[in-house]
This record gives sequence, C-alpha cells and structure tokens, in this order.
Amino acid sequence: GSIFFIKNPSDVIPFICQYSIETKEYFLSITLNGAHEIIRIHIASVGTLNHTLIHPREIFSAAITENAAAIIVCHNHPSENPEPSEGDIKATKTLMEGSKLLGIPLLDHIIVGGDSYFSFKEHCLLFN
Repeated sequence: GSIFFIKNPSDVIPFICQYSIETKEYFLSITLNGAHEIIRIHIASVGTLNHTLIHPREIFSAAITENAAAIIVCHNHPSENPEPSEGDIKATKTLMEGSKLLGIPLLDHIIVGGDSYFSFKEHCLLFN
C-alpha cells in the first residue's frame, strides 16, 4: 500500500476531512509507526450531535495491538466550529496522561469542522 508520512497537522486533514460534514461526532485514532507513517485510522467512538464519550482504553488498545510508535487523535464538530470545548481540552489532558504512562506519544489532537481545523499541537495545548 501507499505510505503516508505525517509531518504536520495539515498532513492528516486529507484522511479525516470527510468527517467534517458528519452530523454526529466521530472520534478517531490514527496509529503511526516509528517513521510516522500511518498504520491505520480507527473510529474509536461515534457520539451524538455535540458529544462523544471517549475513554483512553479505546484510544490506546489499537496502538498497543499494532505496536504503534505514536498516535494522533481527531474528532469532528458537527457545528462546523473546530474550536475545542472544555470537554475536548479535559479529554486531551486525560489522553496525554495515558500516553505518558504507556510510552506511546500523543502527537496531536485535531478537530475538524466545516472547512477548517484546530490542532492542539499548533496551539501549544499538548501538555507533555
């Protein structure tokens, strides 16, 4: 198969942009190998119009199974405003703690909505 290197948050967008038009919230985890090539894109959960329940277990189980070197998480905002909510920021903190414990770096959390996206990494909101 084709190999896709992820260097910047914008490199992920072509793979997840189709979720920006969904009417429900999809939470995705992207597993990466040591060269930051995509192993797989997983749908970790599907929520309601403006809420998805996410647990680190769902996010990291695929990463562990696939021996991922790192992960990126993404979700969509059906409202088309990609700004993170308080809940998004809290969930990211929880995932960062899990990533530290497991030794699987969380490289970014990207929110897509409408024609734009929000990257926690670009906004220095990853609390490593």
